Amino acid sequence: MTVIFPKWTNLLPTLLGITAACAGTLATGVVWIYFSPKNTDVGYSPDQPVFYSHKLHAGLMGMDCRYCHQNVELGPNATVPTTETCMNCHATVLTDRAAIQDIKAAHDAGQPMPWVKVHLLPDYAYFNHSAHIGAGVGCVTCHGRVDEMEIVRQEQPLSMSWCLDCHRNPEPFLRPDGIEVTDMAYVRDADDGLDLKDARNLQPPVYCSGCHR
Repeated sequence: MTVIFPKWTNLLPTLLGITAACAGTLATGVVWIYFSPKNTDVGYSPDQPVFYSHKLHAGLMGMDCRYCHQNVELGPNATVPTTETCMNCHATVLTDRAAIQDIKAAHDAGQPMPWVKVHLLPDYAYFNHSAHIGAGVGCVTCHGRVDEMEIVRQEQPLSMSWCLDCHRNPEPFLRPDGIEVTDMAYVRDADDGLDLKDARNLQPPVYCSGCHR
């Protein structure tokens, strides 16, 4: 009988199976690492309709976050500032700046500024700002040192695993009573807040319906 294929070709199915398994593992690893929110979302900094420096307002001028983000303590959303909030100062301050004139034009027309949201959560994820502020979690925990940013960018991945890490161990992120949650420069002592979870009876949900409703 004539041999068409040499004997070593018997190994081809095994080699092809091993290659396919390795390729699948490699593809999974690449997606796992490089398509994760740490790589796709962290650093996101969209262009805004007008330039606004948080470093100037929240940093150098020391404006409290809650002056502009007025609903952060009361509702699920922090809310972006209204043109009325901007014009409280800029009706008389730097009125010749093009950005201020754009805001004034929107204000006079009764239209909001089309600010572009930076920190995006999927619609199926429920998040309540007031619950976290009420628990004593500082703004910097999720948003980073906004007071040092000329242009706001996303500092944390805001992924499910990132949120669950905090929910399972919130103590390192809780601030003692008397420490404003908006104090960007606050540095905790080693023992600060370690007993606050029990003292405040905090029970962050780690079950599905806690965040998916």
